[in-house]
Amino acid sequence: MTRPPTAAQRRVIDAADPVTGRLRGTEAQLAALVKRGLAFRHPRPPHDHFLTPAGHRIRETPEPAATVAEPPAASDSGVFAARIGGEEAPDSGPSRIREVHSAWQGLLELRRMTNPDGAVDRPCAWERTHLVQAAALALEAAGHRPKAADGGGGYRVRATPQPEAVAVREPDPEALRGCAATLEKAGWQVGEHTEPRTGARYVLASPRRV
Repeated sequence: MTRPPTAAQRRVIDAADPVTGRLRGTEAQLAALVKRGLAFRHPRPPHDHFLTPAGHRIRETPEPAATVAEPPAASDSGVFAARIGGEEAPDSGPSRIREVHSAWQGLLELRRMTNPDGAVDRPCAWERTHLVQAAALALEAAGHRPKAADGGGGYRVRATPQPEAVAVREPDPEALRGCAATLEKAGWQVGEHTEPRTGARYVLASPRRV
């Protein structure tokens, strides 16, 4: 069984960029993470280090705590999270717009750095392992409005039983078509479907590979 990372290595992993997985640390720390398969060194300058899927899983696994405490709310955690729809009073002010723009630019850079051909017009491996967050980020970055917890219009992105697919629901038909167009432009394969029991339309989206 693989040994867990040391406390120092865990701090480096936890401090990685939440979207791109870019790492900062000493050469010795980064080399140790590469040796353990938790990071890789990009072959192109500036030769930055990034988390591998195994490294992302380590970061997403909470460390054992001596005491049980309530997890912080998403807005207080210090980690960016795209709005998937259904959040309490989602922030839409200038600071949120800047944060979303920065996260989207970081994701495009991750595509450039990790897709074998450097393409930025299709999703990368990180997006295929974080489907809901990736799709929601594309929608929020394009200016679509997430649904609030108290109801009303807006998109909702949810996981589905199908592999590598998310469902996007939006009560307004025109807004739903706009969500589909945005995801298609961001490199996702999309199709509109109808709920058999309710007749409601929704979009099924999967990250394009080629």
